[in-house]
This record gives sequence, structure tokens and C-alpha cells, in this order.
Amino acid sequence: MHLTYYGHSCFLLETGGSSVLFDPFIRPNPLAKDVDVDNIPADFILLSHGHADHVADAEEIGKRTGADFVGMAEVVGWFGTKGLKATYGMNLGGTVKLPFGTVKMVAAAHSSSMPDGSYGGLAAGFVVEAEGKTFYFAGDTALTYDMKLIAERHRLDFAILPIGDHYTMGIDDALTAADWTGASKIIGMHYDTFPPITIDQAEARAKAQQAGKELVLLAIGETVTL
Repeated sequence: MHLTYYGHSCFLLETGGSSVLFDPFIRPNPLAKDVDVDNIPADFILLSHGHADHVADAEEIGKRTGADFVGMAEVVGWFGTKGLKATYGMNLGGTVKLPFGTVKMVAAAHSSSMPDGSYGGLAAGFVVEAEGKTFYFAGDTALTYDMKLIAERHRLDFAILPIGDHYTMGIDDALTAADWTGASKIIGMHYDTFPPITIDQAEARAKAQQAGKELVLLAIGETVTL
């Protein structure tokens, strides 16, 4: 599987013949100004919650690609009213089987509302199984004991965790989250986009190394094979 980072919390997973886009927030992000949004593929768009910095480009990309939306029922339903494919409205604890594998919705400790201020249900994360690998996309979340359930039920190959602090976990709590979920490899997200979430990357890497974790901070536009 291949994972491409488009800044903030937006990733493109290419696996099992499917293109899976997470939390598309690209055009409003000045750090992602060189990303060619018009050529990003998507068979599925997974949304962790309704905040604008996670869904800003979802409508545009969804209309161009015809992607199926996956996420909290209220979030997906909101996009359905705009003529998009609100195929997989879920709730916490639910699992959907998709052509590339399975997506299970797990709890996140965060708020959620849509860009127009309407109700966005609960914030969430996802545990994804594909190509014999399992990973956790945490979405926006604080550290929560619910993460221990992930380690009890899944063996993670890696975890995609927010590390920017202020609105979510910072690096210290993210390292604890990695322990609790059983992840030795962390891919960082939700950092450096806005002044309140700017981090010292060298310090974050040093803390991860001291904790015995691998912290991967991808450049915007970078693709890795996992």
C-alpha cells in the first residue's frame, strides 16, 4: 500500500486497487499550495468529523471523482444533501466492508460541527484493515483510555496520530497513545498548519526516539510504501 500526505490531516491511501482519501483540507492550506487538487483520485472519502479543516475540499473532490463518502452519519448525510454519494453513514463501533478491506469507526475525544455550523454528530477515528495490514487513523482527538481497546482487538502496523497540541494531542500524549494502541510506528498529522499547532519537529523526533517509537513526519506531497 502507498500513503501520500497532502498536509494537515489529509492522506491518500492507495491499496487493493482503491484510492482512499482521508479528511481533504488542501486548497485553504497555504502549506499545500503546490498540491494539484484536480488530479487527486478518490474512490472513497473518509471523514473523521465535520470541521472545515477536515472537509474543505470534500465536496469538490467528491463531485469530480464520484467517490463514496464514509463517516459519521450526520457528516455524510450533510454531504448527501449536496448531491454527493452519502453511501456509508456510520456511527461509533460500526464496521463497513469495502472493496479494499474494512473500516471500523472508533471513538475520538473532540467536537464536531459542519462548516455552516450545523450539527456534525460525534468526532471519530478509523481502524482500517487492508492488504494484510492494520492501522489506526485517529482523527482529531485527545488522549483517551478508549485507545486501549484498539490494542486489545487489533495488532497495528502503524498509527496516524495528531501531534500539534492545542486542539488535539501533542507529541507527549501521542506517544502515550502509541503505547496504548500498541503502535511502534507513528505517522504525524495535524501540526504546523496554523500558529497554535506549530511544533518543533526535531524535538518531537527526539522524544519519539527516546520513547522507542518511530515518528514519521512526511513532507507535503511525499508518498511512502507501507
